[in-house]
Amino acid sequence: MARKKVVLFPSAEQALEKVGANIKRARLRRNIRAELLAGRAGISVDTLSAIEKGASTVSIGAYAAVLAVLKLDNDLETIALDEEGKQRFKEYNLKKRERATKKIDNGGVDDGRE
Repeated sequence: MARKKVVLFPSAEQALEKVGANIKRARLRRNIRAELLAGRAGISVDTLSAIEKGASTVSIGAYAAVLAVLKLDNDLETIALDEEGKQRFKEYNLKKRERATKKIDNGGVDDGRE
């Protein structure tokens, strides 16, 4: 039985190709052989090759498994967030900046404050 060809907008195809290229670069930077990464992700080397080319026929689960092995899966939950959701996610994950307490110059008068 032949696979259905997934028809994507060009922008989606380009995005998948970029993701695939980023995954391949991450693997090579870590000096991990394709066979090892595929084995750890529980997929075949052919599937990993397809991921690295940005194939749309590979399941999102396979992409997620590879990203998890590479420890790049932190942002998966932001993929389909709308703008409001992205803003809330950013706000939630931003740490408040802490400042040192400001010294008050009281002109040498001792008013009990330090």
